[in-house]
Amino acid sequence: MERNHLQRQIAVMRQSLFDQGLVDEQFVQLEELQDDANPNFVEEVATLYYRDSSRLIHNIDQALMKRPLDFHKLDSYMHQLKGSSSSIGAKKVNAECNQFREYCQIGSAEGCVRSFQQLKKEYGALKKKIEAYFQMVRQAGPDKTACSRN
Repeated sequence: MERNHLQRQIAVMRQSLFDQGLVDEQFVQLEELQDDANPNFVEEVATLYYRDSSRLIHNIDQALMKRPLDFHKLDSYMHQLKGSSSSIGAKKVNAECNQFREYCQIGSAEGCVRSFQQLKKEYGALKKKIEAYFQMVRQAGPDKTACSRN
């Protein structure tokens, strides 16, 4: 009984990631790569994403403090972050990466700063929800993986 309740909670939490627009179809494709040989694949990919992306966010933060802004360097950092975000299906983060890059193209420092603040907000929200989701999946035990469908 307890296990079924936990499985329902996991399914609802997973669906909310999609309903809130936090993740897209790429997240499903990652789940499809998960199997018995690597039951924590999606969580491991997400962990790598957060490790690498936090470094990129730090670099962007530092670059935004320098004047004049180096829009080419900022765009390069954001291009990397966009690629990483796309690979895990971080839909809202990816959208903000695109917005930021558009501001780089037109040389708008104010736009870059505003967009970056929104990106960090979306990134934080995704990280919080994804971590809670994987924590619940781990709590459910080895035969309940993140790729179980509802």
